[in-house]
Amino acid sequence: MKNIIADQVFDEERALYSLKDTSVQKCVFAGPADGESVLKECRRFDVKDCSFSLRYPLWHARHFLLESSSMDDKTRAPLWYCSDGMIKNCRIEGIKCLRECRDIKVAGCSVSSPEFGWRCRNVQIENSRIDAVYFLFESKNVEIDNLAMSGKYSFQYMNKLRIKNSVLDTKDAFWHSKNVTVENSTVKGEYLGWFSENLTLVNCRIIGTQPLCYCKNLKLVDCTMEDADLAFEYSDVEADIRGHIRSVKNPRSGLIMADSIGEVIRQDAVMKCNGTVKIRDRLKCCA
Repeated sequence: MKNIIADQVFDEERALYSLKDTSVQKCVFAGPADGESVLKECRRFDVKDCSFSLRYPLWHARHFLLESSSMDDKTRAPLWYCSDGMIKNCRIEGIKCLRECRDIKVAGCSVSSPEFGWRCRNVQIENSRIDAVYFLFESKNVEIDNLAMSGKYSFQYMNKLRIKNSVLDTKDAFWHSKNVTVENSTVKGEYLGWFSENLTLVNCRIIGTQPLCYCKNLKLVDCTMEDADLAFEYSDVEADIRGHIRSVKNPRSGLIMADSIGEVIRQDAVMKCNGTVKIRDRLKCCA
């Protein structure tokens, strides 16, 4: 049976260092001592209904539950080098949360954390709202369901990512990413997916200028595109678009099909571009 620590205030350095087999409940981690690393190197523990206002609260933590708790903007880098953890129904505002962590699930959380989720492995995120710059940079093996995300430069240099039922409001998303699938989602932002490899979008609403350029093995199935001009430049693409595309420019290879296209631009190419562009139900290719 776990030990219980409840209804206490801690502010000293490493207040509960190397804690094991313990439930921490309704505690406050804040105060004049301004100590760091209050739960560093802890194992097999849970934290419930607690509030944090000190730097680096959970580092090198393993086999943990963080539930119904809050971490304010003073909790810089709140979770680093952690593994086998669940973060549930929490509010997190500390910059650089979740770095070099593995086997972490985030559920029902509200997060505002620039540089959230860098270089992590095996992460699940569901039913959450996250505001972050460089969200999930260089992370691998990530599953996302029902996420409302806002920020810039998200999902860059990622490998093996699956997103569904989400709304992503983000500039420069998926740059240099590999093996990404996005389903039943809205993706809004400029310069979507440049330099990506094996990016697949299924039943997605795509909004923004100059999307999906310099892509390798790009696939779009039953997607719509709004305000999408100069799309697909230098990309190897198979795209089935429902509705209108404002303009397509110099696709390198593959087939782009839509109900209507405002303009097909074939000029000033710096490489050989043989991609085919067609209006649905017309046999004649667009020149």
